[in-house]
Amino acid sequence: MAINYGKIRYLKTCASVRDLPDEKLPEVVLAGRSNVGKSSLVNALGGSKKLARVSQTPGKTQQIIYFDMDSQAILADLPGYGFSKASKQKSAGFSELCDNYFKVRKGIDLVLLLIDIRHEPSNDDIGMLNFLNSTGLPYFLVFTKCDKMSAQQVRKQLQMMSNCLDFAEDARVFAISNNETNPQKSGIPDLKQAISDELFK
Repeated sequence: MAINYGKIRYLKTCASVRDLPDEKLPEVVLAGRSNVGKSSLVNALGGSKKLARVSQTPGKTQQIIYFDMDSQAILADLPGYGFSKASKQKSAGFSELCDNYFKVRKGIDLVLLLIDIRHEPSNDDIGMLNFLNSTGLPYFLVFTKCDKMSAQQVRKQLQMMSNCLDFAEDARVFAISNNETNPQKSGIPDLKQAISDELFK
């Protein structure tokens, strides 16, 4: 079964876990630091610049934004971590909303952990990955902003990431960019196929 990504549409915005949609469809979660490119990825998946608003202010969005994916799955865009005043008890610097989300949401089928390839992983990135490893939630590592570097620099950074991040050798890793002039080289088509394969295997 394949998702028609051209049929992604906005579903709802949740300010509380009480507002989360029913868990009737497979759920894909976007997690990552503020300004890592989660909204840009939503737009790239749907082939539209208008699906998700791309904020220039890190940490501005503090709600969970849901999208319907061709009525076959739902996509949850979580608030970016790393800019909230989370207590030491909060996992990976989550906001209270994200912390509660992972506590109550049982039907998560896939987490896309976005990391900016241009920089060393932050403590929050490492904490989030450790959290995913500890819970056993299935995840893909998605390195963003690859269009800001040469192909050689991307390869070098991916090697650095593999040395400092604790992920399995068989983990699915994607390097993506917002390459609108040549979408086939953006890494997005491979990511789309992998999401469909993971949800409906």
